[in-house]
Amino acid sequence: MRFAVNLSILLTDLPLLERPAAAAKAGFDAVELWWPFATPEPDPADLAALRDAVENAGVRLAGLNFDAGDMAGGERGLLARPAGSERFRANIDVAVALAGELGCGVLNALYGNGPGTDRDLAVENLRRAADAAAGIGATVVVEALNSHENPHYPITSSAAAFGLIDDVGRENVAFLADLYHLHRMGEDVLALIDGHAARFGHVQIADDPGRGQPGSGRMPYPEILTRLEAAGYRGHVGLEYRHEGPGAFAWRQG
Repeated sequence: MRFAVNLSILLTDLPLLERPAAAAKAGFDAVELWWPFATPEPDPADLAALRDAVENAGVRLAGLNFDAGDMAGGERGLLARPAGSERFRANIDVAVALAGELGCGVLNALYGNGPGTDRDLAVENLRRAADAAAGIGATVVVEALNSHENPHYPITSSAAAFGLIDDVGRENVAFLADLYHLHRMGEDVLALIDGHAARFGHVQIADDPGRGQPGSGRMPYPEILTRLEAAGYRGHVGLEYRHEGPGAFAWRQG
């Protein structure tokens, strides 16, 4: 199983540009990121600095979010928000270009909080993003979040995400199976893997409860990872859990 360290939630005691090297030092060859800039079209020098940090560390960028608005302030995407749609569209070519430069094949497009979200707009924006991503051979993924932490986010189940993906009708749009969010919503993640792994464009993990590292909660991660392998999933598994202090990756030696 191949793992990618999410640099937006792990190693955050370090400046962003130092995190790729820290991930490499910890034994990983891949990383992933939420959109790391405050604007959809950042200064080219800032983009170049991030690209150089990843390349110089010798790691691969395995996943990148499109601009999702003010994540720290509670926003969760722009796809379906009329007021955020132009910002999302402005970011498409920028994010795809960065992904292409770094060999990243997965781009995550978060739906956006309601009320007032527009499904038809989300479908249109996903098609735009997918068509742009196809130019670099990349997949756009759609994620379900849990409603306990994201009460205004409309896509909260694998079924809802699959329905949206089907409406988009693009071969390079797939499901981001964030197993923490799905488990928190009561889904049987083992059954989901067994039945739908072919629809997974990316996987992210954290344990429930607490969103800590595997082994800190009640989710059967040895079995989960075994089932993913058996189901034919060959992509990276993003480590998107919270941890403070040393030992963030101790579970791998457990």
